[in-house]
Amino acid sequence: MSISLLQLMICLAAGVGVIVLLTARYRVHAFFALLIASFVVGLGTQLPVPEIINATREGFGNIMKSLGFIIVLGTALGVLLEHTGSTRVMAAFILRKVGERRAALAISITGFIVGLPIFCDSGYIVLSGLNRSLARRTGISMAAMAVSLAAGLYAVHCLIPPHPGATAAASVVGLDFGKLILTGIVVAIPATITGYLWANFAGRKIPVTVAEEEIMAEETSQPPSVIKAFLPVIVPIVLIAARSFLSIQLSTVRGWWFSALLSLGDPVIALSIGVLLAFNCHRSWNRQTVGHLLQEAAEKAGGILVIIGAGGAFGAVLAATDIGRHLGQSPLLDSLGILFPFIITSVLKTAQGSSTVAIITAASIVQPLLPALGLATGKGHLSAVLAMGAGSMMISHVNDAYFWVIAKFSGLDMKPMLKVYSIGSVLMGLVSLLMVYLLFWLLP
Repeated sequence: MSISLLQLMICLAAGVGVIVLLTARYRVHAFFALLIASFVVGLGTQLPVPEIINATREGFGNIMKSLGFIIVLGTALGVLLEHTGSTRVMAAFILRKVGERRAALAISITGFIVGLPIFCDSGYIVLSGLNRSLARRTGISMAAMAVSLAAGLYAVHCLIPPHPGATAAASVVGLDFGKLILTGIVVAIPATITGYLWANFAGRKIPVTVAEEEIMAEETSQPPSVIKAFLPVIVPIVLIAARSFLSIQLSTVRGWWFSALLSLGDPVIALSIGVLLAFNCHRSWNRQTVGHLLQEAAEKAGGILVIIGAGGAFGAVLAATDIGRHLGQSPLLDSLGILFPFIITSVLKTAQGSSTVAIITAASIVQPLLPALGLATGKGHLSAVLAMGAGSMMISHVNDAYFWVIAKFSGLDMKPMLKVYSIGSVLMGLVSLLMVYLLFWLLP
């Protein structure tokens, strides 16, 4: 079987178009959209049906093997931190340190830290009551406060594991999670600052009042200490990052202690330790509560895993078409470099709304093209994943569920959301891309 580059590109465009059309217009679940797109591309490129089925099975299974435990444990950690009130403790601590006059900065920092283990929409819902209370107490516009919080959560959600998009992209490309976490934080910090600065510039001009009855009641249960609240977030990150550092710097060292350190830094072990530390944030547990929380975590993770698995299936079908060899012959790709994964992800994100689906789909397209893009090295893999993360921020608008979470829980109308938040997401994506370019040239 031999097909032309033009036929392959038409089939690829048709597959991506199916994903966008089904998810954005007809609200079909991303799992089915990606599975249908796999068959559209496979049949269009004359792959036999048994080969398409085998490719989808292998792609789905490989992704589950590498990401299943990480996604479930990361989701469980987020659910436990919400339930124990650890997120509110972290927010209150940061607010005390920066002062009420800089409440928008405090809530943005809180979003950044809380967002490391918690998905952006869940984190916003958890912190929305505190955010409204701060806006009312300080007199700062709700638009500025809402987008400041949203920016911190959004930056880490798009760039850093264990969030599903970045995690799946790293797995598809073959990138170490520790490296991605460390460099992802470096990129996410200026992105968060950009979102905060834009929120203060554009949001302060939009007066939005907070109704008295909208203020959520404070938790009545005894909250954890500041140290207990932060440990479940900080410890897994340190362990995973340390494992990555030790693997590179001390590759010649051997011994039981070295093996133990590497084992503790495995993402599955590190996140398991985080979950155990999260249980320590609550004084008394009963079987019913624990069972309910773990079931909630498993159900949330299941919905994410089927999307990631379908993304892996789509990527396997693309690999079976030998797309890398065909597109690798184009001299244009080499000149695009990092810009190509950014543009692909940006288009997908803007068209269908989900950052996770955009990154997973883009990773499947980009992975076989890395040599042609000049990104076949370890540094190139890292830059490609971060560029896709930056692209997944562009552009968050009315087809993005997170857009409506922010609007609903902050009481903002469409106009201020588009003016402050949507434009802010564009600026965050562009600044992140600039940071990726800088790191690409600075890293050895």
